[in-house]
Amino acid sequence: MKLVLFYQSILSCWNHGNVHFLRGIAREMIQLGHQVTVYEPEDGWSRTNALADGGSAVFAETAALIPGIAIHTYRYDTLDLEQATHGADLVMVHEWNSPALIAALGRQRIAGAPYTLLFHDTHHRAVTDPGELGLLDIEGYDAVLAFGEVLREIYLKRGWARRAFTWHEAADTALFHPLPSLGKDVDLIWIGNWGDDERSRELETFLINPATRLRLHTRIHGVRYPTHARVLLAARGIDYAGWLPNHRVPQAFSRARVTAHVPRRPYATALPGIPTIRVFEALACGIPLVCSPWSDEEELFPPDSYLMANDEDDMAHAISAVLSDHDLAWRLVESGLNAIRSHHTCAHRVLTLLAIVQSIKGKHRPVQADSAVPERQAVVS
Repeated sequence: MKLVLFYQSILSCWNHGNVHFLRGIAREMIQLGHQVTVYEPEDGWSRTNALADGGSAVFAETAALIPGIAIHTYRYDTLDLEQATHGADLVMVHEWNSPALIAALGRQRIAGAPYTLLFHDTHHRAVTDPGELGLLDIEGYDAVLAFGEVLREIYLKRGWARRAFTWHEAADTALFHPLPSLGKDVDLIWIGNWGDDERSRELETFLINPATRLRLHTRIHGVRYPTHARVLLAARGIDYAGWLPNHRVPQAFSRARVTAHVPRRPYATALPGIPTIRVFEALACGIPLVCSPWSDEEELFPPDSYLMANDEDDMAHAISAVLSDHDLAWRLVESGLNAIRSHHTCAHRVLTLLAIVQSIKGKHRPVQADSAVPERQAVVS
């Protein structure tokens, strides 16, 4: 099968957490004997910011991580879509593409292109900016892949899609796995971006304040930290280490004793049940994990694979317990690793993807829109 992917980037992970999953899926497809081609915009936001942040050398490293995959950069005004999709059996389009490209691929499908066309949503815009997302023209798409059941239901309830499937992210265990310790020189590590104040209050409550109270050697990696945030971290004695390319995360985890998950507010409130890639990464790397509140609505992980803290005091107590109780830390690591290896690898998700494609063969969308009731299907993994 020939798979063509249109994504923000596969080379750059700068403020692009989905790249971990994308690389893993592409690699697993190659290993199964499929052909994978990726198109990423030459002037894409993640790519241009990574280059400005010294990412040109990193791109050489990331390309080497995914051998056998054809990677093309393009400008939309000169992109030949007919050539790009020629011979494709499956085309997947990430929601963080230009609306013009998304619509053009849908029109190509309606006009009779023989491939299966899937729209992949891994963001919270469905609840934080539904007006913008609802304007995207996905009429010609065979189905939506949503990275959580709650998001899948939104697409169907709002009439944005007739057919939608739940397709969770997962860990690329070819890269994300426990590594022999190089020596634990960090107590608490957090890897995540500051963003648009979507969790600034939560970061103080569940990360910065507990680290300060416990006098931990704490290191933070991420991008888009405004000046006032960097000043605050420096004042608290917390090491802000800037952008950490995603494929180097396992090494960073191997040097730390505990990590935290502090989801953005939309995932903790409006989109319950979506853990985002950071949970998969931490559990796959075998580092104890302590989370600020989020609800595992779909029961993806056993309750003993991480600790949950309801407030600042809880967080400080939980982190302290992990650091002082080696048996507790080991139980968390063992449970988390078992959950990833049993259910949440990119190899699992590729099998799910192939099952989804097979299930909609022969049920492609009609050329003309009609008033058919949405197909309430889900493949939950």
